Amino acid sequence: MRIGADLLYVGELDRLLARPWFRAYVYAESELATTAGFGPDRCREFLAGRFAAKEAVAKAIGTGFAGGVTPRQIAVERADSGAALVMLTGAAAVRAAALGVVDVQVSITHKADLVLAVALAVLTRRRA
Repeated sequence: MRIGADLLYVGELDRLLARPWFRAYVYAESELATTAGFGPDRCREFLAGRFAAKEAVAKAIGTGFAGGVTPRQIAVERADSGAALVMLTGAAAVRAAALGVVDVQVSITHKADLVLAVALAVLTRRRA
């Protein structure tokens, strides 16, 4: 098992979220579509949480955003149960497969102006 975590202030991304190129680079279409019916405050909180989750997952798979792994390749969807569901594509999926990752779980929590995300990458085999 591998772990990653990220903590940020919700407002840290305000200037970047105002830029369409940033949203397109960081968020999957499905994540942006989810925010379509949100008011500004809920949208800001949701996207900050997703950003923290992407950072936590990138740490859990051992790359950060390097080696071709980009934030958009880590999508955090919502399962029918309401739980966060991580979907990897591109270089993020390749890196995870090379590590033997069979599942990635993430938890996102908000308190006041803080958001915390923790990710666990579950491996098929023990690493030496």
